Amino acid sequence: MKFLILILLLVVLSGCTDAKVSNQNVSSSSNLLKVHFLDVGQADSILIQFPNGETALIDGGNREDGGFVVGYIKKIGINKINYIIATHPHEDHIGGLPEVIKNFDIGKVYMPNKTSNTKIFENLLKEIKNKGLKITRAKGGLSIIDTDDLKFTIIAPNSEKYDETNEYSIVNKLIYKNTSFIFTGDAERDSEEEMIKLGYNLKADVLKVGHHGGRTSTNYEFLKRVNPRFAVISVGKDNDYGHPHKEVLERLNRMGIKVFRTDELGTIIATSDGHKIDFNKDVAKNNNIVKNKKDNKIFYIGNKKTKVYHVPTCKSLPKQENRVIFHSREEAEKAGYKPHKNCIE
Repeated sequence: MKFLILILLLVVLSGCTDAKVSNQNVSSSSNLLKVHFLDVGQADSILIQFPNGETALIDGGNREDGGFVVGYIKKIGINKINYIIATHPHEDHIGGLPEVIKNFDIGKVYMPNKTSNTKIFENLLKEIKNKGLKITRAKGGLSIIDTDDLKFTIIAPNSEKYDETNEYSIVNKLIYKNTSFIFTGDAERDSEEEMIKLGYNLKADVLKVGHHGGRTSTNYEFLKRVNPRFAVISVGKDNDYGHPHKEVLERLNRMGIKVFRTDELGTIIATSDGHKIDFNKDVAKNNNIVKNKKDNKIFYIGNKKTKVYHVPTCKSLPKQENRVIFHSREEAEKAGYKPHKNCIE
């Protein structure tokens, strides 16, 4: 499979160039910006309708979410997606994108310089090739749209040497007049610290919380720099990871940030006229309190390759694609896994 993926990459990257800035001002009957945080469970998919008439899709949920994402976009009356952003090659982000690419006219595709030896990644490359599309390598500093009133830029990744796939996540900042959004994919501490160090203007009204509210993202210093009024967490109800983690909810709560969660509210739509942002849902009462009981339980993370299991705080956790969750040591050992010597006594 590695050889096949390499061949596909060579084909789709053969015309790869840096992003060209769009100055197109497509006529539209609306001067509104709409951001749809689709309810795709324990996954991410965000549809953006720009006031210039263009559209972007950041991720497409899991493989089984493809049909839902396609149906949702068609129901709105959209037939072209100008920009596809595949934040990083994990199935819960790129899984539904092959189906999306099949069903719509596509403008540009942005991906980080990170591959994966998975069937879903191979399928994504095939659909990109079938449509005759080229991949634009995403990196911090690239502009996608740049007009006086509307700016859509990439502010991460800022390196090509991360230990974790999540750190390669494309992070976008969107500014429409006096309102702004940041979309973080699954970016974690290293990427967040780089964005701070490089001096990006991280201030935004709305933050899409990183990694479904996982404790390794949305670190306090990063959150202070963004200083959002609103936060959106895309997360599945009663998921096996305990997302959103209580540490993240506590950080958001301490700063008085209103939190919208897809596991409680379903699809969330934020609408901006350039001066104020309205949401289609009300914040659920006490939604900054941990409701996912699994977050308070001990669980273990197994490495599918080494057959070793770890505690979640271990410094030697496997990559996301190699993880399996166990809810007890007995469950892990019954499955043939051994405890990691350095993190489990």
